[in-house]
Amino acid sequence: MSTLAHQSGAIMIQPNFTILLDKRHPQGEHAAEQLAGFADLIKRPGDLHTYRVTPLSIWNAAAAGLSENDILDVLERHNRFELPVQVETGIVEWFARYGQLRLEQRGGTILLVGSDAIVLAELAAKPAIRDSLLLKDSDHAWEIRPAHRGRLKQELIRIGYPVLDLAGYHSGEELQVSTRELALRDYQQQAVELFYKEGSVHGGSGVLVLPCGAGKTVVGLAALAKLKCAALILTSNVISVKQWKQELLNKTTLRQEDIGEYAGALREVRPVTIATYQIITHRSAKQEDYVHMKLFSERNWGLIIYDEVHLLPAPVFRMTAEIQATRRMGLTATLIREDGREEDVFSLIGPKRFDLPWKTLESKGWIAALSCVEIRIPLAEACREKYCKAQPRGKQRLASENPLKLDVISELLERHVGQQILIIGQYLNQLEHLSSRLGIPMLTGSTPHDERERLFEQFRQGKLSVLIVSKVANFAVNLPDASVAIQVSGSFGSRQEEAQRTGRILRPKSGSNEARFYSLVTEGTKETEFALKRQMFMIEQGYSYELEMWGNHTEPGKAAVT
Repeated sequence: MSTLAHQSGAIMIQPNFTILLDKRHPQGEHAAEQLAGFADLIKRPGDLHTYRVTPLSIWNAAAAGLSENDILDVLERHNRFELPVQVETGIVEWFARYGQLRLEQRGGTILLVGSDAIVLAELAAKPAIRDSLLLKDSDHAWEIRPAHRGRLKQELIRIGYPVLDLAGYHSGEELQVSTRELALRDYQQQAVELFYKEGSVHGGSGVLVLPCGAGKTVVGLAALAKLKCAALILTSNVISVKQWKQELLNKTTLRQEDIGEYAGALREVRPVTIATYQIITHRSAKQEDYVHMKLFSERNWGLIIYDEVHLLPAPVFRMTAEIQATRRMGLTATLIREDGREEDVFSLIGPKRFDLPWKTLESKGWIAALSCVEIRIPLAEACREKYCKAQPRGKQRLASENPLKLDVISELLERHVGQQILIIGQYLNQLEHLSSRLGIPMLTGSTPHDERERLFEQFRQGKLSVLIVSKVANFAVNLPDASVAIQVSGSFGSRQEEAQRTGRILRPKSGSNEARFYSLVTEGTKETEFALKRQMFMIEQGYSYELEMWGNHTEPGKAAVT
């Protein structure tokens, strides 16, 4: 490629595998779309965004069907300078490792098979690996302990060798179930097929990444109907349990007596059982056992669905390592984990099988066209001295609870009169104050179930146009007509929370099919730093945040775009 072509590119690739993307470049948006398939966005100061290529990002790209030539071609085409040799070599090496190790079943035994006998011998000599091996079958294969199937995959990926698990799965308890009047969208059908892969040893486990509002639950139901087996569904909260059950009753041939709820006071174990991560990981004391983990062996499950898989708690990882013969489906809007355990999701749940960009769905009208706005607000005079003296966590809370946010919310409510609006926040004291001052009902995790359902139903029917919600609304709240969300405070720099909260307003709407997400941020404080981190996932999906300065900076309503 000519030097001139390189100098015209939108990206600059560093030898340390970071990539700088100039979003002002005419090809900036296109380059960002392609980078999202194999690189992680790590920061975005202004128009210069920083990505990083990692072994895991390459292995997920390989699992999703990209080749090393696809990736190198993108880098060459958009690069402003020459591609560093270290980067090209690293990508080729990481790709070569994907598929080099495989788990295969032969005559009732599971073998770890390696393409390179020398590499396999070196790995087998490591104590953490040797403990999972039984005996040497040949220079290219070792018989493994069946119970160590998951643990072995975890250990190997930690030392840089992902394992393709081709050992297959048991069928589980048979269950007669079909979908009922369920017309899958093309991308939902594709996701199911990529997970299922009938007749292929590559199917049966993995993660499907779909935007909020894209119908992840429907994909899970369709996969269950294909497999026709007993299933355990793990999800984030009791609201989600109820919604899964309702969807199963409405869209499949399952009856009430076929579906069990294992949450709250209920302990029902039936052919399809829905439980929360919270109850599965509950124990009376730190030294006690997780008594509800027995649910994993209560029936002969043929499928386990991990809803919101990015929230999977550590104890569930440990249990999942022991049930690798059961098909596993992870559903999520984002593979980002704030604890950095993405490798464990890859090795224990499975690689990314399907990933649909949010903007692709938006362009087809399957989700609402989303506009994101960050409103910067000066810190209230009365809070400034306290802020200066506070510790870092105290500074974040003071900035989040800035009393001037009340005025901004009041203005936004006037701006969007007649629309369905959610006000979402982190701190209950702040939300209670807003509820009292604005006369708006408030919903939290402690709201009784009947009251919660009454408020949701009033909101869905349009009898209630504004609702204040706590973190309980981060997940599994089905309010399709909500078109405006106002985020008043959040969990520090949580990218996954930003994605989930925007997802509350993404379901398709009649008419213009538009939604607006406001994030209220106190200027010149810790909250500004966290806001930049929170927004990275949405930026990676192709969205931009309009910046609106409020109060002392400019007249309210005047906006500047960044």
